[in-house]
Amino acid sequence: MALATFPTVEKCTSTGRENQTVVADMDGTLLVGRSSFPYFALMAFEGGGVLRLLFYVLTSPIAALLYYLISESAGIQVLIFASMCGMKVSTIESVARAVLPKFYSGDVHPDTWRVFSSCGKRCVLTANPRVMVEPFLKEFLGADMVLGTEIGTFKGRATGLVSKEGVLVGNHKAEALKKAFGEEQPEIGLGDRQTDAPFMALCKEGYRVPAKPKVKAVTSDKLPKPIIFHDGRLVQKPSPLMALLIILWIPIGFLLACLRIAAGSLLPMNLVYYAFWALGVRVIIKGTPPPPVTKSNPDQSGVLFICSHRTLLDPIFLSTALRRPIPAVTYSVSRLSEIISPIKTVRLSRDRATDASMIKKLLQEGDLAICPEGTTCREPFLLRFSALFAELTDELVPVAMVNRMSMFHGTTARGWKGMDPFYFFMNPSPTYEVTFLNKLPKELTCGSGKSSHDVANYIQRVIAATLSYECTSFTRKDKYKALAGNDGTVAEKPHLKANKVMGC
Repeated sequence: MALATFPTVEKCTSTGRENQTVVADMDGTLLVGRSSFPYFALMAFEGGGVLRLLFYVLTSPIAALLYYLISESAGIQVLIFASMCGMKVSTIESVARAVLPKFYSGDVHPDTWRVFSSCGKRCVLTANPRVMVEPFLKEFLGADMVLGTEIGTFKGRATGLVSKEGVLVGNHKAEALKKAFGEEQPEIGLGDRQTDAPFMALCKEGYRVPAKPKVKAVTSDKLPKPIIFHDGRLVQKPSPLMALLIILWIPIGFLLACLRIAAGSLLPMNLVYYAFWALGVRVIIKGTPPPPVTKSNPDQSGVLFICSHRTLLDPIFLSTALRRPIPAVTYSVSRLSEIISPIKTVRLSRDRATDASMIKKLLQEGDLAICPEGTTCREPFLLRFSALFAELTDELVPVAMVNRMSMFHGTTARGWKGMDPFYFFMNPSPTYEVTFLNKLPKELTCGSGKSSHDVANYIQRVIAATLSYECTSFTRKDKYKALAGNDGTVAEKPHLKANKVMGC
């Protein structure tokens, strides 16, 4: 049956579908983009590094040639081999869970989503490897069933080949649909290319999703669940050109990052601001920084700067903005980061009494910086603020930190944290914006009878309002269970936690 004989998806009504079943293709149907190149490129880079990405980019023209001259199946098999061959299956699952949903969620087709989301039972038929797409489809789009290509494995690693059923295209999709539903006939079938027609013909109604220029993807607020936690180093979805630029830039960017880190570590802090500007690092300062405290008595407490947490470099850029080094207490940083840090860093023990005593001692010596979220968050959300800091001093200055990167993220949950500062400084022109807010009035501190939790929640709301962020009650453990399958310290089996936004 020819695809052109099916009406377009705009003609499909979405009312009264609560008890019906929809079956949809993925690339070009459920997603706006028809090409799966960017997602395989993400798998190659995040799972295997820059050399794997280079191999994938060099191989992709062969895949394109096979796709147009032989079959869609042949082209996809090459992409699977180039991006996954020899990779641990656990790594593929990790990237699929922690990295790909962020990029998939920004590419959902509005017309397809209108119909797909209106149905009570949702199934996706795709040529993509099931292991690669299932976490996003089930966790974030509410799919009940995902039928995709099954990859071959050997001793826990992907062989780069596919199972004997082959790539799920054409008649293979129809066969998979028959096997999954038996005599039951799904109400709606959605596809975008001729190879989808066989399975669409098995549905009571079939609708094609025509390729249109400049289709605007569904906004994140229209999806069932927001992406709060995600991992991976790449900021942008890698098109073929972007993937090539990343490969060519990394050697240059690494040398530039080393130069920037050396400038920040070796120069006096009052010169670092100017050195960063000369090296392409932008530091934007807003608000009025408090002047250094002149201690008149030994019991006087220094100022405790309460910072939102975007990367481990937050205290360094705070010091850059103040033109003086501010020591920082940290929850968990690598030894390399401690060695190259231009400011004093002190690790928290996670024992409440021990940490409280240590912070009090540091405040007696002068000003101090702390990020009470305990871990970073990339999206416009603030995690729960630990309330311990509010019990230790009334000299509290909230600082709203935000950064902008064009190529690489400077944080990771799954990878080696020692590379975090290097990846941040590898961006062509990274930016940090530091906004100093008003010092907390005495009547809003614990010294005036407020509880530590009330103080922490108030500061969280003030910073969130400044940045136009949302407050959540998520913690470090929530983040690491969602992304790495552990609590940030002890390895556990991978587990995906629901990301529900909580009010302030």
